[in-house]
Amino acid sequence: MRGPYGFEPAENCQSCGLRAAGFFCQLNSETLKDFNSIRTTSTYPGGAVLYLEKQDPRGVFVLCAGEVKLSISSSSGKTLILRIAKPGEILGLMAVLSDTPYEVTAEALHPCQVAFIRRDDFLQLLARHHELCDKVVKQLTALYTGACEQLRTVGLSASAPEKLARLILEWSATGKKTKGGTLVKVPLTHQEIAEFLGTTRETVTRTLSDFKTRNLVTLQGSTLTISNRAELETIGGM
Repeated sequence: MRGPYGFEPAENCQSCGLRAAGFFCQLNSETLKDFNSIRTTSTYPGGAVLYLEKQDPRGVFVLCAGEVKLSISSSSGKTLILRIAKPGEILGLMAVLSDTPYEVTAEALHPCQVAFIRRDDFLQLLARHHELCDKVVKQLTALYTGACEQLRTVGLSASAPEKLARLILEWSATGKKTKGGTLVKVPLTHQEIAEFLGTTRETVTRTLSDFKTRNLVTLQGSTLTISNRAELETIGGM
């Protein structure tokens, strides 16, 4: 029986059909049993906010299915999207470990399924199961690496075409290769891409149109095909 938004509810992680190579998905049975005893699983519609930037850390969120947009905002209302979280990731980790406010806002891009663990329960789980510490280190390392890549794209790329080319090529890492090129599912609107790159929606639309005119990419709905990867890499300085 499927629950809201088509997700299959699971009594525990061991029988969950959404298991992937994520933070909690590959733990031993004893750790998973303790995890199951303290987590609550919920489904959220697209646009739902899991937590807000500068909000006190209530706990961590394990993304079981769907995608979550992580962003920061300025006092003037400008928004910068840092990254898109994928299934298997744990969100709010840094804030919970340091007992500082959430550093970003987490918003569901599409319907998603999330397991929530209260802060005190999560810290006790870490203390009881040392194998989790290794996963925490790997998660924090991945966050640091991702932040560096984001700074490289936004801060060091000289032009909008270079920024957009780098972003498309980054998405292509999980794309489907075909005879016509690599198929990429575009997860963001033009406005959200602009917020990701630190530019304007008009600039994104104009640059993407130029890429299509030059036969570098084609776009059908939310599916983008990279037709000329070599030229796109040249534009992206890669």
